[in-house]
Amino acid sequence: MFSALLTFFLIGLATVVALGIALAIAGVVFSVLLGLAGFLLFKVAPIVLIGYLVVRFLGPGRKKSLAAADSAKWLDED
Repeated sequence: MFSALLTFFLIGLATVVALGIALAIAGVVFSVLLGLAGFLLFKVAPIVLIGYLVVRFLGPGRKKSLAAADSAKWLDED
């Protein structure tokens, strides 16, 4: 009787310890992922957005692409 109670206690204790370790690892992974997502969202994304807008509005417009198309057509005629 006493050995059965001791066995159940040890199995329960091992289960609680294993679950504690597993949840701690899951918490660390979740925290790292949230930190990475926050870094990408608030540090990298604004710089990428500004770069995109600069290239979009201050970069070469359609005239250059039309000129490139005309050049390609002129080169293909030979």
